[in-house]
Amino acid sequence: MLLFKLAYKNIIGAGLRTWLNVGVLSFSFVALIWTQGFNLGMGEEINRSMIDYNIGGGNYWVSGYDPYDPFTLNDSHKPLPAMAVDWISKEEAAAVLIRQGSIYPEGRMQSVLLKGIDPQQKILKIPSQYLDSPEVLPALIGQRMAKKNGLKTGDFLTIRWRDAFGTFDALDARIVHIMNTKVSAIDNGQLWLPLDKLQQLMRMPGEATKIIVSEEMSAPPELESWVYKSQYFLLKDIRDLVKQKSVSTVIMFTFMILLAALAIFDAQVLSIFRRRKEIGTLMALGLTRLRVVLLFTIEGAFNGILAVAAGAVYGIPLLVYFAEHGLPLPDYTDSMGLALSRELLPVYSASLIMGTIVLVFFVVLIVSYLPSRRINSINPTDALKGKLS
Repeated sequence: MLLFKLAYKNIIGAGLRTWLNVGVLSFSFVALIWTQGFNLGMGEEINRSMIDYNIGGGNYWVSGYDPYDPFTLNDSHKPLPAMAVDWISKEEAAAVLIRQGSIYPEGRMQSVLLKGIDPQQKILKIPSQYLDSPEVLPALIGQRMAKKNGLKTGDFLTIRWRDAFGTFDALDARIVHIMNTKVSAIDNGQLWLPLDKLQQLMRMPGEATKIIVSEEMSAPPELESWVYKSQYFLLKDIRDLVKQKSVSTVIMFTFMILLAALAIFDAQVLSIFRRRKEIGTLMALGLTRLRVVLLFTIEGAFNGILAVAAGAVYGIPLLVYFAEHGLPLPDYTDSMGLALSRELLPVYSASLIMGTIVLVFFVVLIVSYLPSRRINSINPTDALKGKLS
C-alpha cells in the first residue's frame, strides 16, 4: 500500500507531463471504442436489413444459378419440389423467379431483372401485397429505380422479355407502388411482378429460381437439383467488409496508442535519470531493487488508470449521445450499395469496451516496466552521489 501511495503522489506531482500522457491515452481508447462501435453497428444493420428484405433464413438456389453471372439466368429455373410447395402453403417459404428483360423508360432501353414473387408471402418485408392488384401486369419498384428512370406510381412501363422457348414478347406494366428500402440488392435495376403472372409470361408454370425460407426453419433438408445457401454463406461479403474496416481502424489507433506509449517510455527514462538520488535514498532506507522497480512501474501504470478515468468523464456522455441519436451519413452513401439508413447507430459491446481498456492498460504497464529494469543495475552509493552506474 505504501508503494501505491508514493506512486500516486509522484505521478500527480509530475503535473503537466502526466496530464498530457493521460490526455493522449484517453483520447486513443475512447476514439477506438467509438469507431469500432460504428463498425459493429454498420455490420449489424446491414445484416438485419439483408435478412429482412433479401435472404430470410437462407436460400435454395437452382443448381447452376449464380447471381453474379447473368449467363446462368437462362437455365436457372426448375419446377418447385413438392416439399417446397408445402412450405409455401404454410408460409414457411417464398419462391422467386428471376428472368432477364428490358424496359423502355422515356424511350431509352435498359436491361433489368424481372423478379416474380407471391403477393401474399410473409417471409420478406418487401411490400409485395401491392402486387395483388386488378391491373393486367402490376409492377413494384424501389426508390432508386424510380429516381434513376423518372418513374412514379401509376406510370406505365413497356417490358420486353424472352420466354422459355426463345420467343420475344412485350407488355405494358403499371407501377402500383414504389417501395422505400435501404437494400439496393432488391432495388437497382429490378422490377418485381406477381409470381404467377411472370411464370405465365415466361411460359414456366410452377417454376422458380430460388426458394427463400423463414428464419424459424431449422436444419432445412436437401432438395434434389436445389443447393441450400445458409445465412452465414449469404452474409459473407458483409462480414468481410466489417472485418476489413475494423482492421484498418485498429491499425490507425494502434499508432496513436504507440505514440502515447512512447511518451510514457521517455517520461519513465527521464524520471529515473532525474530521480537517481531519490532511488539511492530509497535503497539506503531498505527498499529492495525489486520494490523500487515496482514503484516506478506502478507510477507508469497510473497513467493508464487516470486515462480510463478521464476517458470515462467525457467518453460516456459522447458514446451515449451517439447511441441515441446515431451518426448522420452523407447522401452519397446511398449510391455505395450498402443497406444503411441515413443515421448509423453504433453497437458498444462489453467485450469491446473491456478489451480496449485492458489493451491500453497492458501497453502502459509494459512500457512502464521496460525502462524501470535499469534500476536493477544501479549502485545505491553512486545513486546517492547523483550517478547512474
